[in-house]
Amino acid sequence: MSLARIYSRAQVGIQAPEVIVEVHLGNGLPAFHIVGLPEASVKEAKDRVRSALENSKFGFPDQRITVNLAPADLPKEGGRFDLAIAVGILIASEQIVCTDIERYEFYGELALNGEVRGVNAILPSVLAAKAQGRCCFLPLVNDSLASLVNGVERKAVSSIQEVWSDLLNQQPLPLNISYPEQQHSGVEFLIDLSDVKGQPGAKRVLEIAAAGGHNLLFLGPPGTGKSMLAQRMPTIMPGMSDDEALSTAALYSIIGQSVDLTNWRKRPFRNPHHTCSAVALVGGSSNPKPGEISLAHNGVLFLDELPEFERKVLDSLREPMETGTVTISRAARQMEFPAQFQLIAALNPSPTGCHNDKRATPDQVMRYLSRVSGPFIDRIDLQIELPRLSSAQLQSTQEEQSSATVRTRVEAAYNLQLRRQGKVNARLNNKEMSVHCALAAPELQFLAKASEKLSLSPRSYHRVIKVARTISDLKGQDNISFDELKEALNYRAFERLLSQLTQY
Repeated sequence: MSLARIYSRAQVGIQAPEVIVEVHLGNGLPAFHIVGLPEASVKEAKDRVRSALENSKFGFPDQRITVNLAPADLPKEGGRFDLAIAVGILIASEQIVCTDIERYEFYGELALNGEVRGVNAILPSVLAAKAQGRCCFLPLVNDSLASLVNGVERKAVSSIQEVWSDLLNQQPLPLNISYPEQQHSGVEFLIDLSDVKGQPGAKRVLEIAAAGGHNLLFLGPPGTGKSMLAQRMPTIMPGMSDDEALSTAALYSIIGQSVDLTNWRKRPFRNPHHTCSAVALVGGSSNPKPGEISLAHNGVLFLDELPEFERKVLDSLREPMETGTVTISRAARQMEFPAQFQLIAALNPSPTGCHNDKRATPDQVMRYLSRVSGPFIDRIDLQIELPRLSSAQLQSTQEEQSSATVRTRVEAAYNLQLRRQGKVNARLNNKEMSVHCALAAPELQFLAKASEKLSLSPRSYHRVIKVARTISDLKGQDNISFDELKEALNYRAFERLLSQLTQY
């Protein structure tokens, strides 16, 4: 047999399209060619594969070798095809005889001595192989991460000799190695909500945001606990489902960041510095990579010192905040990454720290706050001002509520939303709101008057209703009453501050 077809996977964003590695041994002068739109790192595979096979005591065919990576219009990069190319050469040269090779997929980079090295983005490849019902041969160093995917057949290999022994049934590799340290299903935190003294109003808003998936803005002078509260948001959020945890872990595997396999269900918390660029925040570069908003997928994106971010950087978040995805277009390709994050922003109400300390004029404060655009603020459901803590509050020994206590209430409201509508309240569209967030005539009249007085935009109007729906869910109520609407309308601190400043 002079022709072999081996299955592998490329990496294109969060997707792992199938690549068929075709190896043909033909007559003519000895040569080794790789075609199929390979990048430089893939072209170099011929030297790695040759050395790996020779150092593993296999015969390297003294023929014209042509390797085609199909489809030809899909760019290929990295060393992930090395193992598939080597296996294809061994089958084409009849050093391996395997009648059911189409049942397998191969990923891995080869060292010159025949060892199989790890590759990035192993989770998307394994998930795609599961959908096709194929067994994966993958590097041993990637196997523990791949084991997070239930229902997929996988074999971990450390050298090309092990693949040869398994395919010939001489020494079969173990199927689906289990890793006991991953059986721990709980999520452990080193911080707790009880660490924060006082600020009951801010804790209440944090609970509402966690229960309904709402975006949140903390407004207050330095030292009032804005960052501490934001960092503790993941400790009260509902646990991630298997699909959510896998999609988040897949994004981290794309960029080669390690995943804590003992605590992999912990929701991510990303805290980029205010000097970061739009590419770092949203994603991009010539070979598009996920940015901070995608790495915060199913978790929290915390933007501290909000006005210090460049305005165009913040405005680049407006579409992802609405759609939950980010599309990065380049001349050669277009990629889409998930970005279903919860935003928590924090800012001082004045460049001096406090807007009423008489160190800055109202005009100076307005110029400072105007660095954040109105449409961006309009997408934040909950806005609350944090007061300075008194000495008595700081020295208080009163026991605060723990994260576990708050999380119990949050999970009850979260599960109620999933049973009722299949998603959190913050993600309801207008049609779904008319069904699940219906208001009686008196409440509608009250909200209409309030929205006119507060000059709420249509988007803010709907977000007030969603917040009220979440407050009702936390109370276990079926309907939205005046109390929930009044509380939801009270969480518009940024808009109130701007209206105060314009009165001067």
